[in-house]
Amino acid sequence: MSQFIQTNHITLHAIERGAGATTLLLMHGLSANAHCFDGYFRAGLAEQLRVVTVDLRGRGLSDKPVEGYSMAEHARDIIGLMDASGIGQAVMGGHSFGALLSIYLARHYPERVSKLVLIDAAARLHPNVRDMVAPSMQRLGKVWPSFDAFIAEIKNAPYLTGRWSDEMLPYYRADVYELPDGSVTTYSQLPHITDAVTKALSEPWLDFIGTVPQPAILIHADEPYGPMDGDPILPAEFALETVQMLPDCRYVHVPGNHLTMLFGAGALASVQAIRYFLED
Repeated sequence: MSQFIQTNHITLHAIERGAGATTLLLMHGLSANAHCFDGYFRAGLAEQLRVVTVDLRGRGLSDKPVEGYSMAEHARDIIGLMDASGIGQAVMGGHSFGALLSIYLARHYPERVSKLVLIDAAARLHPNVRDMVAPSMQRLGKVWPSFDAFIAEIKNAPYLTGRWSDEMLPYYRADVYELPDGSVTTYSQLPHITDAVTKALSEPWLDFIGTVPQPAILIHADEPYGPMDGDPILPAEFALETVQMLPDCRYVHVPGNHLTMLFGAGALASVQAIRYFLED
């Protein structure tokens, strides 16, 4: 069920699936949208849970204010969404940027977070992470003559070359909208996302980690994000460092790279791990 919720002076778009007693609130990566978790739903995530996925501000169908892309503003958006939706406490989770936002929420609003599901993010990421995500950000604000032309370019992106799955199609369809002449462009705009990543990387994550008391799971994929002989966004040593720094955290490795892990075999393994974690 798609919803539009007023929070923190903006409107957020959220999608709710399932009707379990436990609410899992999932937040996407830096320039992604709520449909990045569609692979998890195909793998059965919502069969026993109430799952809410959200387009963060500046992304998807949510409002795109000129300013307000700090972690603090994103967190206030989510707390307002929870208030408006009658969610007193939730399992907080996310992929990449969304995982960091989950840590921020657990640190600053501990009474609203029962557990953490951290998908391929940690207190430290690859030292060249800005350069590694640059190819994905190059699409922002660009115009393609058609959706087919957009998808053809995406399939040849360095982080997807040889790794494309048609399961990703709905996620990328939600990434763009059609202009009057039939061309398409992205919902997200480069200045907003640049502001978000700059402010996210300036947070003292290493200081936060040890103060987060909630039980957590860190789901990690270590295949190259880019050329097949390249590096992962999250090196294994940094993933394990965060697992060790958190008071109560388990580690799970799944197949794929930073993006492809959300679909196919990576999604199946992740959903199984999340189920076991939440049953404890």
